[in-house]
Amino acid sequence: MSTTKLELRTALGRVYRDVLPNPPRTCTPEEIPVIDLSPLFLDDLSQRNEVAAQIRSAAVNTGFFYIKNHGVPAEKIAKCKQQVLNFMKQPVEKKDLISSKKHSKFYNGYIGPKSTNISPTESVDVKESFSFRYRPEVDPDHPMDISQIPEDVRPWIRGEEFVWEGTSHLPEFKEDLIAYWGAMLTLARRLVKSFALSLGLEENYWDDKVTHPGADSVFNYYRPRTDEETAKKFVSLGSHTDLQLFTLLWQDNIGGLQVLTKEGQWIKAPPIEGTIVVNIGDYMMRLCNDIYKSTVHRVANESKLERVSMPFFFGLNFNCVESVVPSCVTETNPAKYGPISCGDWCQMRFELERKEFEKKHATATSLAPSAVVVAG
Repeated sequence: MSTTKLELRTALGRVYRDVLPNPPRTCTPEEIPVIDLSPLFLDDLSQRNEVAAQIRSAAVNTGFFYIKNHGVPAEKIAKCKQQVLNFMKQPVEKKDLISSKKHSKFYNGYIGPKSTNISPTESVDVKESFSFRYRPEVDPDHPMDISQIPEDVRPWIRGEEFVWEGTSHLPEFKEDLIAYWGAMLTLARRLVKSFALSLGLEENYWDDKVTHPGADSVFNYYRPRTDEETAKKFVSLGSHTDLQLFTLLWQDNIGGLQVLTKEGQWIKAPPIEGTIVVNIGDYMMRLCNDIYKSTVHRVANESKLERVSMPFFFGLNFNCVESVVPSCVTETNPAKYGPISCGDWCQMRFELERKEFEKKHATATSLAPSAVVVAG
């Protein structure tokens, strides 16, 4: 059966995947399982280890899984989604008050439709998005002023206040988005313990490395695809992998997320009420010596309805220099990668994308790297 080549941008340069010509099909429960996180809130280590074993199985296989009973209140999710719609339904000039391209050093703020093209072999990305990044003042687990942050961490703090100053006319906008972000951050810190257990490490292996982590919230809005975009097979968000440890994705009931299996088949990851999608990122795959899979995915909103997704990208403190974890190295399977910080790893991909963009558009000077503002 003939295949096509899919070109992907990574921190190490361009790579290619073979894609089967078959139309996307719905995933099976074995391909993308649902994992119940209830035991993570209990004191029984044996039950938490059972959850970790399920995570390991999913991470080795497709690199995607759903989680239920995750502890993020439905009310916080609903309020946040409504605020995303409130923002996106504004006139363009209002949204441009927090334009990432105009105002941000670190890719916070608003990015309009067709402003990015994350996948060189696919169409431009038709989604629009709003994003913000970690600030210690609003950390739900240990809030502190940035002046209290260790000096080696402080240069990596990427939050910017202009995103809130330019949305102050939207009642409760900042409060509702930060409440959702904070709940996802707390969940991610709980989940990173399970990932440690899943690798045969101590449960607290990463705890002191996620005190001021990469914790980026992105809010994507997908309008219904036009007839022209349907005819030309536009994607809503092109094929990519995520950068950090893992991503937590809340998606509404419209659907559109597609995952590329190792065989080259696109499978749909449909919405499941009450769940959040988790997928492995490139940095986690690196730390695991490629045992866990950072899997290619994309979005195609083929419905006649608008779609909202709210991914949360989670990594280590950006200054933490990490090697392949010891449990993933043996005499017959030595470490494939040297030590690198999570921040430098992300920066490598941003820099490659910047150079590619400037080479393609010689007169342009900047574009928000699509690697940060993607996923689901």
